[in-house]
Amino acid sequence: MYSRGIRGAITVDADTAEFIKDATVELLSEIIKRNNIDLNNVSHVIFTLTNDLKSAFPAKFARECLDFSRIPMMCFNELCIDGSLEKCLRVLVVINTEKSQEEIHHVYLKGAKVLRADLDS
Repeated sequence: MYSRGIRGAITVDADTAEFIKDATVELLSEIIKRNNIDLNNVSHVIFTLTNDLKSAFPAKFARECLDFSRIPMMCFNELCIDGSLEKCLRVLVVINTEKSQEEIHHVYLKGAKVLRADLDS
């Protein structure tokens, strides 16, 4: 079995707990669906938020809405780089799997599609 990272990102409409919740659930649900993930195979999850998003922790919503309660998660601020995408929630989901790197589907939604235009998100 291999440890594989699945990247994803989504833009958030506004800095409110409800919008962060909706974006977190949408992004993680799509990652789970596209990669056919059994939550028992998730090692850990790392979230980053741009500095303009500070109303809620995405990990809270992963626990409450998607049953990630036993999965280790951490939330961090994304680097603040001039010209970078605003109101962006990013995630790294690390799984244990037999899949190759080529079989992993990274997910970029809404305005975050510009971050990885080379992928079919």
